[in-house]
Amino acid sequence: MKTINLKDKHAKFDKTWHPHRIAEVDDMQVLLAKLQGEFVWHSHKDEDELFQVLSGTLYMQFRDRTEIVREGEIIVVPKGVAHNPKTKNDEVVEVLLFEKKKIAHTGNVKIERTQTHYPNI
Repeated sequence: MKTINLKDKHAKFDKTWHPHRIAEVDDMQVLLAKLQGEFVWHSHKDEDELFQVLSGTLYMQFRDRTEIVREGEIIVVPKGVAHNPKTKNDEVVEVLLFEKKKIAHTGNVKIERTQTHYPNI
């Protein structure tokens, strides 16, 4: 049991859309990621996803609207809901994600960016 400094952990990587595991809580994992640009429309059949914005502004697109998630705010995407996270322009947004261990971050879509295993940092 040790404290985890989120800024120090974020400083250990630069690659965007590539989550890194920093902790586990029961069958859940705590991930850090840097997001830039637009991701991909996807959903997670059996898992909710929690995004906490640590720096920057995230635009969580849903089919019927876009939610703006600012620094210090969270958004929970319920299972089965199609979504597409994006940032404005070239802004890099740092986020903390809380999700089940078995989740692929592109959900039901398989693309070059798809990860099913996240490196520990």
